[in-house]
Amino acid sequence: MSCRRTDCISKPLSGLFGKLGSTVGSYPFYFFIIPLFLSAALGVGFINLDRVADNDLERQFTPRKGPSKVTRAFVRENFPYNDSMFTEDRLYDKPDFASLIAVARDNLDILEGPAFEEILRLNDKILNITVGNGTRGFSDLCAITNGECISNVILDILSSSEAGPTSLTYPEYTYRSRSVFLGFVLGGVKTDGRGSVRSAHAMKLSYFLGDHEAEASKLWLKGFKSLLSDEMNHQYIDVSYYTSKSKQEEIDSHTTDGFPLFLITYACAITFSVLSCLRMDNVRNKVWVAVFGVLSSGLAVLSSFGLLLYIGVPFVITVANAPFLILGIGLNNMFILVSDWQHTHVNDPVPERMAHAYKEAIMSITITALTDVLKFFIGVTSDFPSVQYFCLYTATSIIFCYIYTITFFGAFLALNGRREGSNRHWLTCRKIPSNRPDGRSTMYNICCVGGDYDKSTGAEKKHPANNFFKDYYGPFLIKPWVKGVVIFLYVAYLAVSIYGCFHIQQGIELYDLAADNSHVTRFMKKDREYFSDYGPSVMVIVTEAFPYWDKTKRHQLLTCMENVKTLDFVDKDVSTSWLDSYLSYGQENHLNLDDKDVFLKNLSPFFELLPFFKQDVNLTGDVIFASRVFIQTVDLYSAKMEVDMLEGLKSTVSKCSVASLSVYNQEFIFYDQHSVVVKSTIKNVVVITAVMLAVSMLLIPNLLCSLGVACSIGSVTAGVTGFMALWDVGLDSISMIIFSVCIGFTVDFSAHVSYAFVSSKKPNADEKAIEALSNLGYPILQGALSTILGVSVLATGHFNTFRTFFKIFFLVMLLGMIHGLVFIPVMLTAVTCGTEEEQEDKRETAERISKL
Repeated sequence: MSCRRTDCISKPLSGLFGKLGSTVGSYPFYFFIIPLFLSAALGVGFINLDRVADNDLERQFTPRKGPSKVTRAFVRENFPYNDSMFTEDRLYDKPDFASLIAVARDNLDILEGPAFEEILRLNDKILNITVGNGTRGFSDLCAITNGECISNVILDILSSSEAGPTSLTYPEYTYRSRSVFLGFVLGGVKTDGRGSVRSAHAMKLSYFLGDHEAEASKLWLKGFKSLLSDEMNHQYIDVSYYTSKSKQEEIDSHTTDGFPLFLITYACAITFSVLSCLRMDNVRNKVWVAVFGVLSSGLAVLSSFGLLLYIGVPFVITVANAPFLILGIGLNNMFILVSDWQHTHVNDPVPERMAHAYKEAIMSITITALTDVLKFFIGVTSDFPSVQYFCLYTATSIIFCYIYTITFFGAFLALNGRREGSNRHWLTCRKIPSNRPDGRSTMYNICCVGGDYDKSTGAEKKHPANNFFKDYYGPFLIKPWVKGVVIFLYVAYLAVSIYGCFHIQQGIELYDLAADNSHVTRFMKKDREYFSDYGPSVMVIVTEAFPYWDKTKRHQLLTCMENVKTLDFVDKDVSTSWLDSYLSYGQENHLNLDDKDVFLKNLSPFFELLPFFKQDVNLTGDVIFASRVFIQTVDLYSAKMEVDMLEGLKSTVSKCSVASLSVYNQEFIFYDQHSVVVKSTIKNVVVITAVMLAVSMLLIPNLLCSLGVACSIGSVTAGVTGFMALWDVGLDSISMIIFSVCIGFTVDFSAHVSYAFVSSKKPNADEKAIEALSNLGYPILQGALSTILGVSVLATGHFNTFRTFFKIFFLVMLLGMIHGLVFIPVMLTAVTCGTEEEQEDKRETAERISKL
């Protein structure tokens, strides 16, 4: 197969990098000291960390232009709050509130006996919380309806002499001539065949606050949290609690939790790097090279973060994952550059050795750095602000990591080369003999002799691992039967991956944004366990002027509403509709509501009778510009079911031809992310692939190999996605960020191997593959294992975000390494490229000449 070479850019760039390496080798002190001063100056920006930290849940973790935000703006404009007529269902934003879930111990009935008595005592303590030197209590701050505080009506019912646990019906109960919905307040309910409650296992109490005294309400919520944190040990009930501020406070309090893990990661990375660069030769030992290679990544994070914090770029909790990525990039760059340095002639001047190392290594490093930077800068256009800021921080860090690799780390490599050139000890820097002197002890020969090298090549002796790849692994991999097995395994890998892709779950549980031991997580899990039978009450909104008095059109509209109730996740018997109630009112009063004047004239007395419904109709003059009704969702036991519910509702109302309908609940602001996640992830992968292909075609001097590198992205993407599903990692806004970020690293190993393959001067594809593996097999293994070891500390984190990062990054590094060391070399040997084609032409020419 013929192959076109595309080295018109790579050749001059390689020459340019060679000159840069020579310059760094000639003046290493300047290239070493300037990054240190620059990092120190930029690091001052960290004093702004608290000021620019921004973890607002809605602003950062929901789509900037989510459809539910548009609907909320419509609701806010057409159905304004009435502070004196508070109902939670009619709010367009979450109010200030506190809530607790009490679960009866030992299978007791929560509705009576000692468990209920403990609830009553706890409720009394909550109602007696005061703030402002004891001047403001719940009765002063509570949300109001009809001049009275919103109460926990279930306690009123159970404490009433006219009612009691034996008379309850579920989920609706008539109390004092009004219907009370109990689906939100009782959990683990057992009923008889007629709907009467036999027992319940859990009870939810809520305390809603008005918005007239914001500061006092904030203090009251703190008092509630303090009381409940002290009142956790009850004999008959298990209590978990939550406030409207809890999620935000939880995230804000853990913004910098990743930094200690980052330090542990760096310690692990330094340890592994030192061990992998350790040599028995006291001159060729690369211990300090490994330490300063890791330090280079740390300086890149310090400089980039300091710069962005200094200019005021918001710091989101997801940004805390970026240093782990930069560490992976920095280590990979270090091992590649050290590997090429070791291939240079030890007796050549340092500038010449640096030129040779830079000419080969920096070209490969540039390919991956350029694609990563372009990818992350494209990510700045994401719909999610948290993704935008993450990508901005990460892209800037990669730029600094690249710069510091070729300056700071390169300069230290040159300084270390000078030490080696003078045959000085790696620890004491004193000159030592290169040959073992006679009459010296064995310990002296072990500790004080060094400087040996391969006399046949003039280069350093290869590490045993490099010899393993050259003498054993490479020749084994190119055997025809081994290639067949590898291809079979690759097909099996793709099959499993594709299977997993079709089974990945969407949606995020909100408690996954909190720490495992948080009161938020505890409450959310209890809420999901006991109160998932009934989900949120949803507004179905007519978003345009509509002639409700037109009998035909009204019937069509009611049909649309009934179609919504036929959905599996909607309770057909529980709804609140001003229009249904008004039609019943008209029928009872013998009104002809098919007449426009009669319809409009009688709305006022109807609203006086049932004042809550006045909030559901936007009547201006003789035009009803908007109205809303409420439906009750059911059986939402997981985040995926919530996503399916929202999509099902939107799909159903969009089919209504007689009027424009929308659906809304405060929680839909967060559900919107799921409709964007899949599209964004696919877009990111396509963009990454396109960018990688373009850069590869420009910088890798072979078209087919460039295509192979680009295809490896799709292969690893399928693998990571599939194994995510098998490892119980869903697709949500958090995993999308991590996935999109990490997937860029899939190309690093493949690009390095492909570039080494096409740059090889060996005469055939098999020998090219062996040489590429000999030169890069061990550095790739070092980079992958050191990074995996480093991020493994995240598996012990108390945040699901950190554990998800570990799982995805582990999959990316593992699958990327397997592609680079197994699949890509085998695939490359299947095509005839570069010098092999030239050698074949020469052989054919020689044969023709010999026949003349």
